[in-house]
Amino acid sequence: MNLKPQDVLVLLKLVAIGHQTWTYNRLALEWCMSPSEVHSAIKRALAANLAYQERGSIVPNTRNLEEFLVHGLRYVFVPERGQMCRGMLTVHAGPPLARHFVPDGEPPPVWPYAQGEDRGMAFSPLYKSAPEAAGRDALLYEWLVLVDAIRGGRARERDWAIREINKRMECYDKSPEP
Repeated sequence: MNLKPQDVLVLLKLVAIGHQTWTYNRLALEWCMSPSEVHSAIKRALAANLAYQERGSIVPNTRNLEEFLVHGLRYVFVPERGQMCRGMLTVHAGPPLARHFVPDGEPPPVWPYAQGEDRGMAFSPLYKSAPEAAGRDALLYEWLVLVDAIRGGRARERDWAIREINKRMECYDKSPEP
């Protein structure tokens, strides 16, 4: 069993929606995936101990997920960089990092995306449908930008993203279940 990028995306979406109930179809629609792809992603996440079953629902195992995001993700899902293109801002140029880092005069990293409003240097998204899904969900967009800062950001960006992920995982753990 090998983890795939969409497995991380599905887990991030589960953290982003909190303890709300969800269905495979709902996640599939929001992610532009098939329900079977979402189901397979959940199965792999369970097998990798990045999620567990609790009272009939699948819940992210935040301790293990955080450890994987911080210490393993950048070695498993290395970003590809490319030419100038139109897309969506990511890494230090995307939310929430853009509020904390001053532009350095270089073209910003962007996920290549035809409907994107920004121009910059191509930075491959974690999964092909990430830009479209991020356009539909601002909180998920922030999670993906934080993950990208770990995957391919500079040391300061990576450190800030790690601290922010730690805070957000702690908030998820403390939030009340319905």
